[in-house]
Amino acid sequence: MSSVAPDNAEATEAWSGPLFEIFLKYRDLTTGGLGAHGEVAMGSNPPRPGERVIDIGCGFGDTTQRLAELVGPEGSALGVDVSPPFIETAGKEAEEAGIANVEYQLADVQTLQLPQEFDYAFSRMGIMFFANPVAALRNVRQALKPGGRFTAVVWRRKLDNEWVLRAEEIVEEYLEHPEETDEPTCGPGPFSMANADTVTEQLKIAGFEEIGLRRCDLPMKVGADLGQAVEFGMALGPAGEILRLWGDRVDEIRPEIAAKIRAAIADFEQPDGVWAPASTWIITARVPTG
Repeated sequence: MSSVAPDNAEATEAWSGPLFEIFLKYRDLTTGGLGAHGEVAMGSNPPRPGERVIDIGCGFGDTTQRLAELVGPEGSALGVDVSPPFIETAGKEAEEAGIANVEYQLADVQTLQLPQEFDYAFSRMGIMFFANPVAALRNVRQALKPGGRFTAVVWRRKLDNEWVLRAEEIVEEYLEHPEETDEPTCGPGPFSMANADTVTEQLKIAGFEEIGLRRCDLPMKVGADLGQAVEFGMALGPAGEILRLWGDRVDEIRPEIAAKIRAAIADFEQPDGVWAPASTWIITARVPTG
């Protein structure tokens, strides 16, 4: 494995421990919900058959498997992630599925130097957690051949992701981000790339051109019922992080917070589950050919 950048060490610990456990527990919701946004991104900017592709922050590797399918047996897909349990799970599942053109590598993209052999790079919700996004994006650019293409999905602003915002506002009525905690945090956080101008600038500095951001609004299933949606909202995102950092010190106010969140997201309930509006940017960029 390439070394982990010191400023990413804490996030790596979080993604290898508590966050992996949470994502495993709610895997059907995260993979289903985020997967829909990933499919739109891949559908509008797909890799071509025979290409060599890299998947940044591959998580469980479902995106890497999908990319491998799109490039076909003549192409190949490499998934990279900083979290050992995610990479172990991804590798095991690809092997069980008998997918020959997929590989996984444990690495911090912020310090990773790869040979310039990729035609296409993809990331679904994997680039928002770098302490130094420009360094990471520069490494992605350097791994791409001249004319290579990059497609990524990141969260847009909280205001357009109401299920996250409502839960956070309620938790913040009770708690502030704790100053002292033994629990690791996830780095800059999921909404660090919500501002289109900031992201455009980061990609420009990293050496990309033809940068585009397209808004994608698709409802996301956040629970089979309201009970699960409340649990999900209290486990992930900014609200989940504050509650996780306080741990059992806030057990007595949890039921009250849960009841308030339940009331706040009740309007998202539908006959087939709880569906909340979700809003992302689909980012596209290209490496100069010269």
